[in-house]
Amino acid sequence: MSTRLESPDLRGPAGALEAVLQRREGIDPEIAAVVCHPHPLHGGTLHNKVVHRVAATLHELGAAVLRFNFRGAGKSEGVHDEGRGELEDARAALAWMRERFPGARFWLAGFSFGSWIAARLAAEEPVERVILVSPPVQRSGFSVMRSSPVWKLVIQGTSDVVCPAEALEPEFAVWREPKRLILVPEASHFYDKRLTALADALRQGLLEAAGPRS
Repeated sequence: MSTRLESPDLRGPAGALEAVLQRREGIDPEIAAVVCHPHPLHGGTLHNKVVHRVAATLHELGAAVLRFNFRGAGKSEGVHDEGRGELEDARAALAWMRERFPGARFWLAGFSFGSWIAARLAAEEPVERVILVSPPVQRSGFSVMRSSPVWKLVIQGTSDVVCPAEALEPEFAVWREPKRLILVPEASHFYDKRLTALADALRQGLLEAAGPRS
């Protein structure tokens, strides 16, 4: 079955958002996922290699996947808004996916800064699962995960010096169930030479999950 890449007309509160939709041609997906990229002021875009690998793995597992650039990144209109406007950009992306695939189950995913956006959106919107890759718990607030009932999959590299596992583990411990943490041995923040291990961890976590559906 062939894969189709589209550049949808996606608009957020600050204007047009550059985006790529990956889906299987001719079928309605059971899962539709939105993937959020790392910090745009540090070079993060929808083309980031971790974001690309997460999206490709989710697509492999059957999802239609939307990657998009936050305001001010790449060809997206607007300017960086320190996470406030970016949350609304992600909300607009999720709303677009709901309209495009009304019969699907919805997942959110994010890497680093993008995981902060995905976590906050998952606490506010009815989605089945949220996937957080290397969440920056030392710099951004993830307290919403302490009360949110959404099913949480967290993937973290053990050699990450930007978002160290040592900082994540005590925070993750107080997050509400259901949740799953998978550590990727020897993986740096950007999973250099460990992208395959990242994809394996993502498959493992999702395939073993039996989370509630929304």
